[in-house]
Amino acid sequence: MRDFLCPNCGQRLAFENSVCLSCDRHLGFSLEHMAILVLGSAEESRQPGFVDAARYELCANLHLAQCNWLVEKVDGQPRRLCASCAMTRTRPNDDDAPALAAFAVAERAKRRLLVELAELRLPTDGLRFDLLSSAEQKVFTGHHNGVITLDLAEGDDVHREQLRIAMDEPYRTLLGHFRHEVGHFYYFTLVEPNPEYLATFRELFGDHDLDYQAALDRHYSRGAPPGWQDRFVSSYATMHPAEDWAETFAHYLHIRDTLDTAAAFGLAPAAATFERKTLGPSAFNAIIDMWLPLSWALNMINRSMGHDDLYPFVLPPAVLEKMRFVHTVVGADREAVSPAS
Repeated sequence: MRDFLCPNCGQRLAFENSVCLSCDRHLGFSLEHMAILVLGSAEESRQPGFVDAARYELCANLHLAQCNWLVEKVDGQPRRLCASCAMTRTRPNDDDAPALAAFAVAERAKRRLLVELAELRLPTDGLRFDLLSSAEQKVFTGHHNGVITLDLAEGDDVHREQLRIAMDEPYRTLLGHFRHEVGHFYYFTLVEPNPEYLATFRELFGDHDLDYQAALDRHYSRGAPPGWQDRFVSSYATMHPAEDWAETFAHYLHIRDTLDTAAAFGLAPAAATFERKTLGPSAFNAIIDMWLPLSWALNMINRSMGHDDLYPFVLPPAVLEKMRFVHTVVGADREAVSPAS
C-alpha cells in the first residue's frame, strides 16, 4: 500500500481518508489512478490530483461501510456503489447494527485486497463476496464458484483471537482470510484451465481433486503430520492440496503488499514496489532477498514493543518453490489485464 499525500496541501494520508485533516478538503480514492484525489471545482480539476465534484462523488457506502472510493455521477440517479462495494453480493440487514459495524470493518479489508489484485493486474471478473453475520445463521468462511463468503464475526478481535488460539494459528486477520480465499478463486481461473500450470501444481501441491471432506476429518482428528514445517507454510496447509495452494497464495500477497508499503516509506528498496516489474527467472529470488531481512527487522521491532512477531513464519526451500510457482502464475497475467479490471 502506497504512501498517499494530499494533492492540495501535501499532508500524509491513510488509504482510508475521505477528508484531509490538514486542509479539510474532501478526498476520494480512484482505482483507475491508484491515488487519492481531491474533490474540487471544475477549474481545480484541470490540475493533477483533483477531480470535478460536479462529476464525481464518494461511494454510496460512505457512511455504511466507511468507503472513500470515488464513483462517477449519473444524472438523475442516486449515489452509486463503487467498484469494490458493488462486488459484495450479500450484506447484513439495515436494522442489524452490530453486524453492520463488522461489515464496515470487513469492507475496509476487502478494499485493500482489491487494490493489491489491481496492482498485480489479476482479473477479478466473476469474483463476488457474501459478508454474513453468524449471529443469526451458521456461516462458513470459504470460496465456491467465485463467491467468497466471510463470517463477519472474524471482525471481532476477541472472537478472532479465541479462534486463533483454539486452532493453534500464529496469524489470523480479516485481510488474511480474504487473501486465502481469493487464492482458491485463482486456482480455478488461472491454474486449472492451463494444462502446464496444472501439471506443475500436481508436482508441487498434489491432486486438487482428492476427497476434501476426508482430508478435513483427518486434519482435525490427527493434526498436521510430523515435520510439516519443512514442506508447508502453515499447519492448515497440510490438510489438502487446495488449502496448501491457498495458504501459499495468501503469503505471496502478504509479502508483496508489505514490501510495497515498506518501499513507500523508505524501509525497502524501490525495486520492492508494484510499479517495478518483477520479470524473468531471477525476479522471485529478488523479492525473497528483499523480504527476508525486512521481515526479520519487523519481527525484532515488534519484540521491542513487547508484541509477538509480525510475520511468525519460516519459509523453507520447499515452500519457496511453491511460492515461486504462485509468482509465475500471477506474473503471467500482469501485462494482459488493465489495473482497473
